[in-house]
Amino acid sequence: MSKNFISSESSLNKKLQLRHTPITKKIDNIVLQIGEIFNWLWVILIAVIILNVVLRYVFKNGMIELEELQWHLYCIGWLVGLSSTYIVDSHVRVDVLSDKLNYRKKLWFELFGILFLFLPFVILVLYYAVPFFELSWVSSERSTSANGLPARWFVKGFLVISFFLLLISGFSRIIRIIETLRFGLGDRR
Repeated sequence: MSKNFISSESSLNKKLQLRHTPITKKIDNIVLQIGEIFNWLWVILIAVIILNVVLRYVFKNGMIELEELQWHLYCIGWLVGLSSTYIVDSHVRVDVLSDKLNYRKKLWFELFGILFLFLPFVILVLYYAVPFFELSWVSSERSTSANGLPARWFVKGFLVISFFLLLISGFSRIIRIIETLRFGLGDRR
């Protein structure tokens, strides 16, 4: 029984080990540092949720502003977290097709997946997100609720910021894959 557990546990750890270059280290570190800063939003979000629950159920006075703030904090945290999760390769994967491939073929599979699926999707989202944000900025969009938050453009701006971070994370990963294909892992990981 324990032998099956060990084999299934090792099958869960299928992150591709990739070679770094000075530029990929710099990109990855910048994205991870931004992610670390925005991780504090989760603490703030929990505090806002607790405050809203106490106000609603203890004092019978919920606040629309706090509900909207919860959604904005969640949105920003999740969006910025996309790129740092991608950098550390902790995103959801469906490895049905590449599971049985050797390491080199997995690298090629990953490269083509990024080039033909990931990058087009990220670029498409950016293409539509910029005017989406711009319209919100120009019109000074605010909440439709009377007591809602102003400056809805702020949260929409994070769609652009986060997908830009995701784009540069994708380019970093492409460089790392190409370097690994060219030179192997060697001593540099």
